[in-house]
Amino acid sequence: MKLQLALDTTMLDDALKLVDDLQGLVEIVEVGTPLILKEGSRAIREIKQRHPGQVVLADFKIVDAGACEAEIAFEAGADIVSVLGAANDITIQDAVAKAHQNDRQIMADLIGVEDVTGRASLLNKMHVDYVCVHTASDTPHQRPT
Repeated sequence: MKLQLALDTTMLDDALKLVDDLQGLVEIVEVGTPLILKEGSRAIREIKQRHPGQVVLADFKIVDAGACEAEIAFEAGADIVSVLGAANDITIQDAVAKAHQNDRQIMADLIGVEDVTGRASLLNKMHVDYVCVHTASDTPHQRPT
């Protein structure tokens, strides 16, 4: 098991302080979607520059242009990039191919997927490295099946 820190803030300075303060205590630092939307891939780049050995997950939630968007995250220093499990198979396959070409990894996020077990099985066949069962924060009363 690995401990993951999710940086779902929109303030890069706050995120960097958290990473600095918790260095050595967490195995994976997730650069959350809100931070990426606000700061772009700069947030990934700055964390990696300050902590080169830190495993960084870029929560891009890729839904289209799998290889292209994954490459943006990897060029910024991400070790793992998220793709939506509900994306088209070719999008996921392209992201996985780009990741594996660069010795990086893909995490499939099952947010919004109805058949979690069935889709997870298909994602495994596509050689996704991680599968994340995720309940949307906007709908906390729903549970994955």
